[in-house]
Amino acid sequence: MNTFFLTTPIYYVNSHPHLGHAYTTIVADAMTRFQRLMGRDAIFITGTDEHGDKIVQAAEKAGQEVGAFSTVISAEFRALWPQLNTRPAAFIRTTDPEHKRLVQEFLHRVHAAGDIYFGEYSGHYCYGCERFYTDKELEGGLCPQHQVKPDFISEKNYFFRMSRHQEWLTRHIRDNPDFIQPERYRTEVLTLLDSGILDDLCISRPKTRLTWGIELPFDSRYVCYVWFDALLSYISAIGGVGSAGYERYWPQAQHLVAKDILKPHAIFWPTMLRAGGVPLYRRLNVHGYWLTRETKMSKSLGNIVTPLDMAARYGLDAFRYFLLREMHFGSDANFSEEGLVARLNADLANDLGNLFSRVLSMVSRYCAGAVPAPAGDTDLESALKDLALECLANFQALFDAYRFSQALESLWELVRALNKYVDSAAPWTLAKKGDAKRLGTVLYTLLECMRKTALHLWPVMPEKAEDMYRQLGLVFQADTVLLPREKESFGLLNAGLPLPAPVSLFPRVD
Repeated sequence: MNTFFLTTPIYYVNSHPHLGHAYTTIVADAMTRFQRLMGRDAIFITGTDEHGDKIVQAAEKAGQEVGAFSTVISAEFRALWPQLNTRPAAFIRTTDPEHKRLVQEFLHRVHAAGDIYFGEYSGHYCYGCERFYTDKELEGGLCPQHQVKPDFISEKNYFFRMSRHQEWLTRHIRDNPDFIQPERYRTEVLTLLDSGILDDLCISRPKTRLTWGIELPFDSRYVCYVWFDALLSYISAIGGVGSAGYERYWPQAQHLVAKDILKPHAIFWPTMLRAGGVPLYRRLNVHGYWLTRETKMSKSLGNIVTPLDMAARYGLDAFRYFLLREMHFGSDANFSEEGLVARLNADLANDLGNLFSRVLSMVSRYCAGAVPAPAGDTDLESALKDLALECLANFQALFDAYRFSQALESLWELVRALNKYVDSAAPWTLAKKGDAKRLGTVLYTLLECMRKTALHLWPVMPEKAEDMYRQLGLVFQADTVLLPREKESFGLLNAGLPLPAPVSLFPRVD
């Protein structure tokens, strides 16, 4: 079945949405749009994770009841996505009754299979991570994520026999090199597994300490550990095991996460799935952090970037383009308004916007505002078309591999070549000489390459790509176009098609 299914993390509602959440969701949206253009039945899902200590603490700090607090913050996430022109197929809340039922069914299945047991445990508990750490995992006695000293807690709890699956998981990762991407994170997980620190996983919290969670189906004195709850939302969002949505999409499931939640997705989740008799997801895609001045964003430092502010100030599609162009997927990247403006002016205003403005103005002036007919290529057109097909093929291969920055650079190689072609072919000189046939060939070649460029940009900049299509006299319909054929042939733009009056697509920002 030609399907594609991608999930974002189920975002914690302990704080308001920020740039990191926006980036991940925009990536998921762009990838899903790209897969649709490749001819696949593609969807992505997102949602909010609303249980656990962290949520209770955030609600208490805000002076609100935890359920009401969760609902308010969850609504902020839900409202943000359409404002960023992202279109998830489902928005799941871990407080949804159907999700709770499916979590309890899964817990019961794993418990019945003998992979859950009751025991007493003492360990270093980080409330920020909502998990226990072993002595080996601490860094100088501190939580490696939050750099604070965890509380030492002794209590009776239920445990998942995660260590039982260590050898199998190690073998699966080694045998499937693309299971965790990029490679550095696959290596990190294998190093962790090879170190022998994988213990069984505590999957409950006593109600004497925490009541805000999903009750264990086999012991009402306990609620479920937040990760054993949240990860299952990837399946409950499409209807649960055995549903039509599950049968259609789960075989092609991929996850998209930031590097701080690598371990739960690369170790907890696959071992949970195996214990529950559910096939594994296909791939885990891991990205880095957005930094400001080389520092991770944090409310306490006051360096949080609000995505809607940036989109309102510089344009939503320019913002989307910057995020995918600036971060090399898997590595950290720095966010600055100066960098955004520089990228907008250089790539969008000077390169792409200038190309559309020049060419469309010449078509209006020299061809009565209609697509001219080509009259035969010279070596100049042949070389340009060879380059165009190579750039488009590279774009498709790189984008499919989550190498967004490199994919866009490949597309911009074509944009820059088209601007050089305008200078080399000099349509204004051809018009002066009255060489209508040669002029028609030059302008048609440019318009056709511009159409291909706009089409490939649609996953990243959907509104601007559709504007570009309108400037070319076309109506964009994602379900009727296929990217694979665009790297094989030219001539899909019809001669004689009337074009509207050209408008500025990307004004410079001073």
